[in-house]
Amino acid sequence: MAIPYNTNSILFIIVLLLLVPVNHSLNSDDLVSELTILSSQSSTGAIYLSNKLLGRILSEPVPRPFTLLIFFDSHKLHSDPDISLPKLKNEFLLLSSSFQTNNPDNNRFFFFEIEFQESQASFALFGVKSLPYICLVPPFATDFETDSIQMESSDFSGHAESMAEFVEAKSKHHVGPIHRPGFISKNQKMSIIALGLILSLFLVKKIVSGNSLLHNKNIWMAGSIFVYFFSVSGTMYNIINKIPIAMVDRDDPGKLVFFYEGSGMQLGAEGFTVGFLYTIFGLLFAFMTHVLVHMKNRNIQRLVMFFCIFVSFWAVKKVFYLYNWKTGFGPLY
Repeated sequence: MAIPYNTNSILFIIVLLLLVPVNHSLNSDDLVSELTILSSQSSTGAIYLSNKLLGRILSEPVPRPFTLLIFFDSHKLHSDPDISLPKLKNEFLLLSSSFQTNNPDNNRFFFFEIEFQESQASFALFGVKSLPYICLVPPFATDFETDSIQMESSDFSGHAESMAEFVEAKSKHHVGPIHRPGFISKNQKMSIIALGLILSLFLVKKIVSGNSLLHNKNIWMAGSIFVYFFSVSGTMYNIINKIPIAMVDRDDPGKLVFFYEGSGMQLGAEGFTVGFLYTIFGLLFAFMTHVLVHMKNRNIQRLVMFFCIFVSFWAVKKVFYLYNWKTGFGPLY
């Protein structure tokens, strides 16, 4: 979304540029030390970038001893659902905190966040016309508008992981794994463990008396179906390799791809689809061998059996179709 500048932005830029040649008392090492301290004091590792701090960075001789990654923010646009700035900012801060955790001795790569209402001059200096906007400023950059490397929508349309790939591709710095917070806090975990210990006493009593869910055959049947689906859908493979359910279409960032053509990659949706088809086949086979054989009416028995065979054939055919489509191999007949 486009962001408007007020009439004083040009004046702010001129004043900022006039401050650049000023000989600051702090040398490069002092500035790097200060940025390192500011980054360590931030809970996310991201430093708040002001016009004054940007002016000091501009005054450093090129090449600078550090690289910048800047997230441009505007509180007024947080309510716009089309650009999802708060969500994107959270992913950027997650990237920053993960980088800080993986690189505790870092003093050559810094993350910054800057707000439009407070730093319009800096926005204009970078030539930011719309949001979202994230850019990497290499050490040799003299003109921030032309020398900065803008992160494309495909680089941040995913999550912090795609941003990390951009950083590692455009700079010599390694981000490392993204550390996402757990779904529950430490106190919640302790409460769940305490509650589980209390309930376990009652559970043991019910198991001994033979009056528990473990003695219910329906529970065992549902569990068996779940394990079967879990096995044939490749869920464990998806968890171990962190395979996403879907991915963003590179040609159309607003579109999700659930089936990826090519044997080099498998999405989670593909595994779940195959698992669902195999589960249908397995349930129908179990129904025919354990339930249908006890039906006394032969005509209904045959009709239901033909229906089960037809659906089973259709499910298996769809599995082979998906396999041939992904691998490029077709049937020999």
